[in-house]
Amino acid sequence: MTDSSESSLIIFIMTIIISLLLLASLLPHLTFTAHVNVGIVNGKEAKPHSRPYMVSLQECGNHICGGFLISDQFVLTAAHCWTGLNILMVVVGAHDLRDSKSSDHIRVKSYIPHPNYTYILNQHADDIMLLKLAKKVELNNKVGVIPKKGEDVKPDTVCSVAGWGRLNDGSGSNLLMEAKVSIMDIKKCRDIWQRFDSTSVSVSQMICVNGHGGSCFGDSGGPLVCGKTAVGITSFGDPRCNSSDRPNVYTKISAYIQWIDEVTGNV
Repeated sequence: MTDSSESSLIIFIMTIIISLLLLASLLPHLTFTAHVNVGIVNGKEAKPHSRPYMVSLQECGNHICGGFLISDQFVLTAAHCWTGLNILMVVVGAHDLRDSKSSDHIRVKSYIPHPNYTYILNQHADDIMLLKLAKKVELNNKVGVIPKKGEDVKPDTVCSVAGWGRLNDGSGSNLLMEAKVSIMDIKKCRDIWQRFDSTSVSVSQMICVNGHGGSCFGDSGGPLVCGKTAVGITSFGDPRCNSSDRPNVYTKISAYIQWIDEVTGNV
């Protein structure tokens, strides 16, 4: 091979590598079903600081995902919110994201996605991640934790979701929004998704919901709350957001309690 050919080959390979890195950095912003930042549509503004466990995950000052505090130093969120390349900032104590005085920005010390999670397009299994904060947060009336549930929730149970994601008109929300949803039969949800596009819904590791309102782009990683406990993590749904055709799907926290406890106890 000539020097010219070798140089051309090296340039070609480098171009492919750079393109793949750029694609990886953009993946969280593509589609809801591709684990994009899943907002609340047909919801209402939450009472300020009524959900003190909610956090905004931000990149370069822009909200990209939700999350929630399960201790004074650990945030639970969706694994797809982190590409392995982007640097996230955790904002606690927020209601209006434009009001920086009432919130605290904390650096992430450790990113801990589930060991079985793989960051590829349409990878939905094991979509759960722990973030260890660089410092412990001060718990008060604006910053708090939410218990995680170690047991399943029955179908038709009325629960709620919240986030700073996209609204009905497609715009993002600076205010924390919330909506009521109902747990649906997981096998029915699995059959619906398989009928549309063969997306695999795990009966043992996922939860599905339906309702007039629900998650959209920008709500990924936020909690599905039943009663006063977090039972799920916003993962994926129909790209049309809260469509009656395909239910929103959440990672089931009860399936990962042992892993969560091991990480938060040993890291």
